[in-house]
Amino acid sequence: MQYFYRFLLDQFRAINGMESFAKPLSALATFLLISLISYIAYFIARKFMLYVVHRVAAKTETTWDDILVENKVFKGVANLVPALIFFYSANFAGPETAIRLDPSLASNAELIARDYYPFLDEVLITLSKVYLIGIGVYLINAVLNSILGIYNTTQYAATRPIKGYLQLIKIFIYCMAGILMIAYLFKKDPWDLVIGLGTMAAVLLLIFKDTILGFVASIQLSANNMVKLGDWVTVPKHNADGTVIDITLNTVKVQNWDKTIATIPTYSLVSESFSNWKGMEESGGRRIKRSVLIDVNSIKFCDEAMLNRFEKFDLIRSYVLEKEKELREYNKQRNLKDEDYISGRHQTNVGIFRKYLEVYLRQHPNVHQEMTFLVRQLQPSGKGLPIEIYVFSKEQEWAKYEAIQSDIFDHVFAVIPEFELRVFQELSGADISKMVNKYS
Repeated sequence: MQYFYRFLLDQFRAINGMESFAKPLSALATFLLISLISYIAYFIARKFMLYVVHRVAAKTETTWDDILVENKVFKGVANLVPALIFFYSANFAGPETAIRLDPSLASNAELIARDYYPFLDEVLITLSKVYLIGIGVYLINAVLNSILGIYNTTQYAATRPIKGYLQLIKIFIYCMAGILMIAYLFKKDPWDLVIGLGTMAAVLLLIFKDTILGFVASIQLSANNMVKLGDWVTVPKHNADGTVIDITLNTVKVQNWDKTIATIPTYSLVSESFSNWKGMEESGGRRIKRSVLIDVNSIKFCDEAMLNRFEKFDLIRSYVLEKEKELREYNKQRNLKDEDYISGRHQTNVGIFRKYLEVYLRQHPNVHQEMTFLVRQLQPSGKGLPIEIYVFSKEQEWAKYEAIQSDIFDHVFAVIPEFELRVFQELSGADISKMVNKYS
């Protein structure tokens, strides 16, 4: 570019009246040419990467090349091409380059002062170094992400995760890149900056402890996509349960459902546990997990009359008939009488009730059928036998979700007596009074 700059300089000076404008116009035109060449090189490199690399990655059976494409490694390589061109071409306005190309200029200080821009050359070289460092960090970050992605496809990833180590390497690279950029911009020795930062580290940690913790936490929250504006989060320690409305360097503001505002230190979201309900909102369902307590004294085997009555219920008719046929054949093969409830297999009212709940929920229009679906017994306790419903509602909005959950359990409590079961309920003062009045 030095020759092009000299050529333009001579051409402009040959035009009458352009002597005073020859130097800035030549520098501007040379800079624009470098920018144009860099852009064309980037365009060609990117098109080559997109066309050739993507097609090759699509045809191969391996996954590592797809991971490289997904993490934009080749885009980083394409960005590296114009950065190198700009770096090696930006020194066209410096006298050192001119003397290196034409040693006879070394003795002509007046000519050098007239034709060249030492300051412009210094600025362009500095900017090119900063730009090159930035692109290098982008490329290294993409490569590290690809290494993590490729490693996660191996059998060792489940027991030996390396994400934390790679994050540590990234932090070191970001710090070194920042130091180099500052050193080039302010013309300082990078090692002097490192020594200076080490000396001031203790003072800075004492004065700006919360700010530094908040800054690091903000980077972690953003890099790991842990929380963002609009997310529903629950932070029990800080009594926060609501929507994130603001994220700053030091605090995260959460508007609770009662419209109060909880202010949480940003670093608390990294150092302490919290729940982000974004996964639930993106899943398409919301969990219903609630139990009904059955009085164990009401659990019994089904007699003939009870089975005949259950066969009239459309939802469980086929189950009762098929199950009874299966159990009768089992008992018959072992020569067991129908009255032998101890030795044989027989249906129970709580078992049929549990099956009824399953069939009822399967045909419920607001219960998600593609997500976890359980109707199960839990550990019995002094309060009875818990029958738990563990399903997901299709509605996520709080009011609609609560209405669906209430409708389900309204029906459950109403239908329990049909199975000759009782809901466990502790004695109240009114119950004791009735008992006293009855036997007094």
